[in-house]
Formats: sequence, structure tokens, C-alpha cells
Amino acid sequence: MQEVKLKNVPQTMLWTLHNRATEAMRKDGIIKDERAIEIYHSIKYDYEGDFGKGEPSHAVRSLTFDKEIRNFIQNFPGCSIVNLGEGLETQRFRFSNENATWISVDLPDAIELREQFIQTDERHLHASVSALDRKWFELIPKDKPIFISAQGLFMYFNERDVKSLILDIVDTFKTGCVMFDTIPVWLSKKTISAKGWRKTKNYTTPKMPWGINRNRINEIDQWSHHILEVNDIPYEFPKERGIQGNIFNMFARTPILGKYFPTMVKIKFENKR
Repeated sequence: MQEVKLKNVPQTMLWTLHNRATEAMRKDGIIKDERAIEIYHSIKYDYEGDFGKGEPSHAVRSLTFDKEIRNFIQNFPGCSIVNLGEGLETQRFRFSNENATWISVDLPDAIELREQFIQTDERHLHASVSALDRKWFELIPKDKPIFISAQGLFMYFNERDVKSLILDIVDTFKTGCVMFDTIPVWLSKKTISAKGWRKTKNYTTPKMPWGINRNRINEIDQWSHHILEVNDIPYEFPKERGIQGNIFNMFARTPILGKYFPTMVKIKFENKR
């Protein structure tokens, strides 16, 4: 088994792997992800000790991103799919016969670990740079549609850097989508407080400086005239999986409380330069 020593944000790739793999191993699991299970069992790590028992949130998120990307590929064959901060996400293996080029962008330590389990080929490339380093732009055709995915990443940046990156994307590429997930302001404040967000007695999450409430998502539309629309895509937990998910779904739909819940955001853009 592979021993892994990660700290800070890169360590969160084990958190998301834990939740996806344990969900995939359930008889009633909502996601099928054999490669995630394989990697999960290949790493020597006390997942539950750090992250607690597995829960379906990251599987829900992954499936939502899968759906949007699958629709994009169907509409734009030959497009580019860029996954920022991908870590050990095994998304590409949940697709079959896709007509796209995939680029995984992550920090060198993260790519080094990823390549112990997931290899590149002519259609699946890796870039060992920060998502904020525009060098990865050079790998992408500027005249083809592009779908940029950032699962579990932008909350670890500040709003200024997120906005700057998105503006550079929509100014550089011709047309496409940028999709990411967000956390509310109250949770962001909790992570940057003196005590931090102590998920378990063994694990305190990294600081998440950028939080945005759902009632402010529409303000992103004003960031650039290249942005055509901004969609708020809420988490939807399976009703069959117990009262906690049902309560989440119910309150997330209410105007008063719903704005304080995490969500997913898809920006559609077009640069008519």
C-alpha cells in the first residue's frame, strides 16, 4: 500500500476520495466509481480517523459536474475539458467514448501523487502548476469550446483571485463554461477563525477565505460583459438515504435559509473578439 503525506489544501483530495469511494462501495450508492475504490484501497491512510464516516456530499457534487460536462461534450464534440485542482478525482473513468481532450491542472505534489494511480495519454494530459498560474492557458486551443471545472477549489482562494482568474478565462477563450462549487460566508468565517473548522478531533480543514451566499451568486454576472449567464445548481441529496439529506434538500430550497447553504455555480461565456 502507498503511504501518503499531504498537508493543507492538497490533503483534501483524500477527503473527497474517501467520500466518493465509500459511497461507491455501498449497495445503495448513488455513484459508480471503481477506479476511486481501487485508489482508496491502495493508499495507507486513516480516512475515518481524519474525516469521519463517509457521506454522499462529494458524490452528489461529482455526479452534478459529470452531468454538466457530459451535456457539454454532446453539444461541442472535440472540446477541451479542464479540471482545476483535480487531485485524485477519477471523473474521466466515469465517461466512455468521450470526444474531448482532458487536462488536469494541479500543484506538482498533487500531480505526482495522481500519476502513481492515473496515467496520461494523448487525450488526457496533466499540468503541474497552480490553477492561478496562467501557464496552463498555453495548453488549451483558444478557438474551441472549453469547459473548466473547479471542484472543491475556489473557496481556498480569496475572492479577488477567483474573480481575476475568471476574467482572464473569459477574456482568453472564445466560448465555454466555468463551473465550481461555493460555500456560504458563515462557513468561510468559521474556517478562518482562531479555532478553525475542526471536522474531527484529528482534522481541522484548511482555511477557506472565499465564501459567497447564494443570494449573491447572480452578482457574478456583472464581472464581465463576456458572461452570458450564471446558473445556481443546488445540491440534491437522494431521498432514499435518510432524514439528514431530506432536511438539507428542504431547507436549501427555502428563500430565507437557502442562501446560507453551499451550492454549485455554472458560468456560460462567449468572447466575440
